[in-house]
Amino acid sequence: MKKHLKGLVIVFTGDGKGKTTAAIGMAVRASGHGMRIRIIQFIKGAWRTGEEAALARLAPEIELHRAGRGFTVERLRDERISDEEHRAAARAGLEQARAALADPLDVVVLDEIFGALNAELITEAELLELIAAKPERMHLVLTGRRAPQAVQDAADLVSEMVLRKHPFASGVVAQKGVEF
Repeated sequence: MKKHLKGLVIVFTGDGKGKTTAAIGMAVRASGHGMRIRIIQFIKGAWRTGEEAALARLAPEIELHRAGRGFTVERLRDERISDEEHRAAARAGLEQARAALADPLDVVVLDEIFGALNAELITEAELLELIAAKPERMHLVLTGRRAPQAVQDAADLVSEMVLRKHPFASGVVAQKGVEF
């Protein structure tokens, strides 16, 4: 079999923890090889996170852009943020993703893109258009729960994080350095 290099579409999905962590780990690995990376985070809002602080040290190889206004699931949702604000933020993120595909980047990560899709802030057709527009040598990494089958079919690699046990179920709150 003839071996060749190509940019991959990579999906990290499932109900388990680690989707963003896996994507950021790939970004750090790629930066170690001198590659240029842009991470666009959908859904995640203004929380100060460890990855934000750490990735700032790896600029300009890794750029992090926040395109979300916060969680959209009811138990975590900030009621002060309207559906229209969430939708506008997701639309802006989608435009940033389109622009990223046109830039000379090696890796583009669309973190929590499936969260934006599941909250109906973007459409499956728009996401499939992004995948189709990916340059041949660019790696495109997509994360979030409930990746649609059509996206999984279009991907080169799909990994599912399975939840077996989580401290939140026993009342332990999200912790610095672990969840954010």
